[in-house]
Amino acid sequence: MHNDSYLENSVNVKRPLAIRALRRSSVRKKIAEYLFEISPSCSYTSEIAFNVKTTPTNVLGAIRGMGSRYRVEESLLNLNIVELKDESERIKLYGLTSFGKEILESLNNR
Repeated sequence: MHNDSYLENSVNVKRPLAIRALRRSSVRKKIAEYLFEISPSCSYTSEIAFNVKTTPTNVLGAIRGMGSRYRVEESLLNLNIVELKDESERIKLYGLTSFGKEILESLNNR
């Protein structure tokens, strides 16, 4: 029971941070929306970049964080919007989490 309340508090804390991060960065939002469209499937960095019309470097920055432009605290992975679904030696597949779906649905309903 303690874990359930901790998880709920964690989600309640991350919800406004996630919404703010998506509003501040069109790249983050486009990535999340693309993964929402293909959900429950996953995608890899260059495919995401092609579909959201940006560079793979920007995609990695938005997903993982990179320097001052894409702060780690506001990364899609850190905010639990996106998760690493599968990782092999050469490729990493990213997918939208259920929390990410909830956040996008709430943004689209406003």
